[in-house]
Amino acid sequence: MKRFAFLLLVSQWLTAQTYITHVTVVDVEKHKLLPDRTVVLNGDRIAEIATSGRKVPAGAKVIEGKGKFLMPGLVDAHVHFFQSGGLYTRPDAIDLRKRKSYENEIAEVQARMENVLQRYLANGITTVVDPGATYNFLDLKRKWADKPLHSTVFMSGPLITTYEPEPFKGLGGDEPFRLALTPEEGRQMVREQLPHHPDFIKIWYIADVDGTGAEAGARKYQPVVQAIIEEAHANHIRVAVHATERITAQLAVESGCDFLVHSIEDEEISDSFVKLLKDKHIVLCPTLTVGDGYENTFAQTLAFSQDEIAKSDPFALGSLFDLRHLPDTALIKGYQNYFRDAKQLEKSKKQRGIMARNLKKLADGGVQIATGTDAGNIGTLHAASYRAELRRMQEAGLSNWAILEASTRNGAMALAKETDFGTVAVGKRANLLLLNADPTQSLNALDAIDLVFHNGLPSTVKDLTTETPEELVQRQVNAYNLRNIDAFLDTYSDDVEVYTFPNKLEFKGKDTMRSEYGPMFNQVPNLHCKIVNRIVDGNRVIDQEHVQFNDKTIDGTAIYVIENGKIAKVYFLPRG
Repeated sequence: MKRFAFLLLVSQWLTAQTYITHVTVVDVEKHKLLPDRTVVLNGDRIAEIATSGRKVPAGAKVIEGKGKFLMPGLVDAHVHFFQSGGLYTRPDAIDLRKRKSYENEIAEVQARMENVLQRYLANGITTVVDPGATYNFLDLKRKWADKPLHSTVFMSGPLITTYEPEPFKGLGGDEPFRLALTPEEGRQMVREQLPHHPDFIKIWYIADVDGTGAEAGARKYQPVVQAIIEEAHANHIRVAVHATERITAQLAVESGCDFLVHSIEDEEISDSFVKLLKDKHIVLCPTLTVGDGYENTFAQTLAFSQDEIAKSDPFALGSLFDLRHLPDTALIKGYQNYFRDAKQLEKSKKQRGIMARNLKKLADGGVQIATGTDAGNIGTLHAASYRAELRRMQEAGLSNWAILEASTRNGAMALAKETDFGTVAVGKRANLLLLNADPTQSLNALDAIDLVFHNGLPSTVKDLTTETPEELVQRQVNAYNLRNIDAFLDTYSDDVEVYTFPNKLEFKGKDTMRSEYGPMFNQVPNLHCKIVNRIVDGNRVIDQEHVQFNDKTIDGTAIYVIENGKIAKVYFLPRG
């Protein structure tokens, strides 16, 4: 009986093993390519890395890796799940609660979290770090822990802050900020979080609260910051600090923090500042592009690529266009004028330059940089924003190797989890990407994913990106509003049929659709479709639409029929 149990155990162990053969391993730590390797996965761990020729046991799973590249899964070291990336997610930035209550916004965000986490995984991001959540999201995190087909989540509790925005007060378990103005209040806020088991503590170090300037404010609240850090460390918890000024970053590091989020944007950093961060083993997450999302949304100059449209949550992205039709005309025009003003554009350009130069100096000085997007903020969409962040890091002068290390190993280091994941090494978690091209030659290879391994389980991108009919139709509407013909056509089947209801065929096929819509997208800048009402009935989506076309408006109804993941038929009801 014991022998049978032993043989059964061996059989189960062998069955759990996966051999990735003849693959090139991307060593992000030593910046080397290791060709023709066999990587053995045993359950959720990397069990062995051998030169090819390693005998594969009978019954083991084999994945042929010839011509492919195996690297660690990506880490987004800064996201916020309490924020959707959509227009209504930060009422402290633009208050539209008369149009949509924040309670409804946060309920929708929580309901779509599984979808968002699948989008991360499909984008090759196997780990996401949320430095600033809520108690309700920490509770939800425990439910996500056993789900195989989404990214691993590390999360802090609410941001402990020296300034609490008014719209977020009194929300109970959905409150993302907790005010601490004295050292004892700071310690109490840490103790309050402990029963919720945060992975780390986050401080929102806002210096100029009283209008006295950043230097005076930062020094005034340093004792609070230091008390929070000391209390967290006493409970063996690391601390991340939001610091966008050099003085707040410096004082946070001198107070003992572990992880800095955001770039220093107010001045060019000194050699002594770089040395301070290096000597203290600080990991810094620059979040270079998050400001662009706010500026482009409020200026109504949004532009997304076909890839970004496909990868984004379609409802969050779609909400960004609401500024084109909301009745708050004076408010919206004020935002638009401000963010299109030449002085503001020049200020933003200067700030981006400072951030880029500071990043290059920090990286060259040996400070560990971790890639993070600050996704969830208005216009910075979950999962889809990652490639833009990598491009900005590249424009700042970081090499492909440095960016790959920042996007894998260093993200794990921010959490002190580098012994668990972040490199392709024996004993580490099998969160991996199998790519069809070499990412050290071009970061575009990150879009050529053959397989995503999460805890040893391989999935194709297609396995992780099933769209509901409503999501598909909304993606089509988004592409229409962006006048992106390729993204628009991507939602349709090759032999799509377009009818005037009930059965008059107007045209058929994508090529004809391109000729119908392409010139319109190029020639009509003031083109906008607002969904007035929507009914979803199985594979059919019925949209009542209000379309702005230059100085004309058209009301109509469209019926979309979805087959095999594409829009196969469209019926336009005659306008009466």
